[in-house]
Amino acid sequence: MAVPKRRKTSSKRNMRRAQHDKVSAPNVTPCPNCSAPMVSHRACPSCGFYKGRSVLNKGGTET
Repeated sequence: MAVPKRRKTSSKRNMRRAQHDKVSAPNVTPCPNCSAPMVSHRACPSCGFYKGRSVLNKGGTET
């Protein structure tokens, strides 16, 4: 089993942990059908269109 030969310094440990909790915001673009903000590669929550066709009914269920 791999075991470190030397102790990691607290600086190096903290540099490694600094990247752990970074979360990026989702890419929001305007809907080409209704111009409402929507997350890329998802159906528009306001009009239900995805790639130029309706995939959600007004009630929010799939067709």
